[in-house]
Amino acid sequence: MKTDPFEAIADPNRRHLLEELRRGAKTVGELATGLPISRPAVSQHLRVLLDAGLVHARAEGTRRIYSVQDNGFMPLNLWLDQFWAE
Repeated sequence: MKTDPFEAIADPNRRHLLEELRRGAKTVGELATGLPISRPAVSQHLRVLLDAGLVHARAEGTRRIYSVQDNGFMPLNLWLDQFWAE
């Protein structure tokens, strides 16, 4: 089941991860640095963002590199734009 993108961004830790990924692709270890949560918790948050289509992951050897999936934000943009369209 696909995660609702609004539910995905409701969590402050996930918003922080998205802000970090906006600056560039990163591994779980890089993302976990500076967060008061464990690497497994970061991985769980990334899974939610992946399921919502907001993040993309690619394999690089034994690591997974995460980045923002721009087109995943389109449903959020369309919904928000209706408030400024008129």
